[in-house]
Amino acid sequence: MNTVTVEDTTPWYRQKWPWLLMVPPVSAIVGCTITITLAILSADGMVTADYYKRGLAINEQLARSQFAHKVGLQAEISVRGVATGDDVKVQLRADQVLPAEATLKLRLVHPGRDGSDRQVILARTAVHDDGRVVVFSGQWGEVEPLGSVVNWRLVLEARDWRLDGDGSMIGQGKPIRIDAVS
Repeated sequence: MNTVTVEDTTPWYRQKWPWLLMVPPVSAIVGCTITITLAILSADGMVTADYYKRGLAINEQLARSQFAHKVGLQAEISVRGVATGDDVKVQLRADQVLPAEATLKLRLVHPGRDGSDRQVILARTAVHDDGRVVVFSGQWGEVEPLGSVVNWRLVLEARDWRLDGDGSMIGQGKPIRIDAVS
């Protein structure tokens, strides 16, 4: 018996296997081209030009937070709201006599938008228990209204100390308590 073999005479570019084998190298070339284009066209920019000064400021903040922990500082913040003219009251308690600060600064730091932070300067209104309990009060100045609920970050600071806390309950009629952490 004679066997006859039939050869496929279709050209290579009409076969599926060469095209299937070319897909990975071609996709690698396309991906590499996109990556190189993005690397060339996008700005590398430094994170910050004054990184050393910012590092020193962070160290200062840590020292002020440690001082607040050392004196056993606790703050109870009562805020009716974060709109213009809303009252703010802060009652500080400490294990030691607090420095005689005339004013405090309370900042509400917006978690996502840098320009949406709130700040109020509070004046000392009362001193109790031989300087271990001090009350400060004030009102929010002119602020832009926000359309959504914000989980604020609270920063209460004076010249010698600083307290940080969660302000998600702000404006709900309940006082917020912040304890100094080590």
